[in-house]
Amino acid sequence: MLEHREMKRLARGRAAAPYGPRPRPARPAGIDLLPQIKHIVVLMMENHSYDNYLGMLSGRGDGFPLAPDGQPDVFNDTADGETIRAFPLPSTVQHQGVPSQSWHATHQQWGEGKCDGFVTSAQEVQAEARADTAADPVDTAPETATVGLGYWSERDLPFYYGLARTFPLADRWFSSCLGPTFPNRRFLIAGTARGLIDDSPYDLLDYPPAGTIFDLLTEHGISWADYHPVASGQPQWRHYARHSRKMTGRRLRSAVRALPAVSQGAHKDIQFTADVFPLGIGRYMQHVRGLDQFFADAARGTLPAFSIVDPDFGAYSEENPQDIRKGESFAAEVINRVMHGAGWPHTVLIWVYDEHGGYYDHVPPPPAIPPDDVEGRSAIGSPNALTSCLRVVAPGLVQSKENLNQGPQRYDRYGFRVPAVIVSPYARAGYVCSQTFDHTSVLKLVQEKWNLPALTARDAAARAPLDALDLTGEPAFLKPPVLPEPSLRWGTWQALGLDEHDHPDIRAWSQALRQTGRPIIPELSDDLALSDAAQWSALADGWRTGLTMPDRAVLAADQDRTAASSVREAGSEQVFADLWTGRSAGTVSGTYLTTVAPGGVTLISAAPA
Repeated sequence: MLEHREMKRLARGRAAAPYGPRPRPARPAGIDLLPQIKHIVVLMMENHSYDNYLGMLSGRGDGFPLAPDGQPDVFNDTADGETIRAFPLPSTVQHQGVPSQSWHATHQQWGEGKCDGFVTSAQEVQAEARADTAADPVDTAPETATVGLGYWSERDLPFYYGLARTFPLADRWFSSCLGPTFPNRRFLIAGTARGLIDDSPYDLLDYPPAGTIFDLLTEHGISWADYHPVASGQPQWRHYARHSRKMTGRRLRSAVRALPAVSQGAHKDIQFTADVFPLGIGRYMQHVRGLDQFFADAARGTLPAFSIVDPDFGAYSEENPQDIRKGESFAAEVINRVMHGAGWPHTVLIWVYDEHGGYYDHVPPPPAIPPDDVEGRSAIGSPNALTSCLRVVAPGLVQSKENLNQGPQRYDRYGFRVPAVIVSPYARAGYVCSQTFDHTSVLKLVQEKWNLPALTARDAAARAPLDALDLTGEPAFLKPPVLPEPSLRWGTWQALGLDEHDHPDIRAWSQALRQTGRPIIPELSDDLALSDAAQWSALADGWRTGLTMPDRAVLAADQDRTAASSVREAGSEQVFADLWTGRSAGTVSGTYLTTVAPGGVTLISAAPA
């Protein structure tokens, strides 16, 4: 009912929107022109350039130019004139706030095509942080200014390298604009950023006149979903109400915003891609589903016709300062579940990144067709009455926004290249796609499948990645290939897998797990208790934790279990948990919580008797 009402309102508002032509103008919109494909899945991760991840991929694609010593022949200068060569990063854990992918930093990095601003842009961001005019926290250690020239290789990302070697690799997939996450994700679903040039929540309160691809799919009765990590078992109405409260608070704060700290952390409020146009969230929430539902749908072959799969943006999206191995772990699980699901014979999955994250790429972004006549703007920082007023009462806020948003306010150039692989049983083996793509190529693929009109001039001019597929012959990958294991296996590093943002117990456990690598169970709330026998102490020094064994039976063989077992849906996996008393590994008596996580890993936490 809510979706129907909002679709009628949207239809009135966009009646005069200049739709582009349909791929087959003589045939009706909504018909299926590519019946071999039943499911299109988009897995968009965050903030890495092609060279940063795949620059050292040998024999395929346009990676780093190499010097005779086999290392990248790539250099940038510091502000003092010191020359820095591209180098392998020593850790998979990134640095906070550097490199930067702000509108201003990205244009600096581009440098009118010279791609020479990757170190100086980071140095500028660090200087702003030291002067307390940076919009977000930044690692100001001088040595971290060079990380934008760093890269990872197959040793760090074995699954991604195996994926890029196996399926068609798109080595000219550019982000859609020289800017950060939100504008680029807007291009993915609407073909335009509608003037957005940063990730500020108070600039999100608009809607494209032609709507989004979600609106077109709904209008023509084509199923779609946006899957993202969410507390398992949470009713849809409760999730919608919770999200609506967040959105209402965001809008109220936008009206009286006067402190930079309010905008910090706004990214965490954006929990799924559809939320980058929050004015459509009412009807979108009918299609927003949890990650556990995605895994179930993939297994049964009941994925919708079009779906986006979002990571946890605060934990494993691969944005700094996260450990990139966690994102690879998530992506590997999503891709493997799709490949081994019942719908695999008719699926196309696109693995791609929203933007480059401030990391170096040697290919200058080419010119692009502007999507519309809307230029970049920001409620704070652009010349307007609000900026003038805030300059008096909150000069630091205005300065930080101006720092972020300097540069040309146009969308007439693509952003930097990002990793992209097309995964499908119909994929051409050993193929490299070197045509120019951007995120609106996803829109073009959807439009060419269902004969839908373009939303903007950008997606009207885009190319769909159909050359990566052979839809006429026998599928080359009908039997899914065996890909390398990721550096971290999914389920070996999470807590219970519940949404830690939605439950204080899981939040505390997850925080301890991230900080120490050892799970600590706090006192369980009533709504999370697994058994009446669960009486846990919150005192960390009262625990023996971190026992990990590959087989639960080894630890439980001689134990006298006295508490009932239960099966709980926990995030993306079913987790078997039971409480038992007895001896642990022969030495300590007490009560134990045994959790069998995905992949057969057993986590034990003990409350001594």
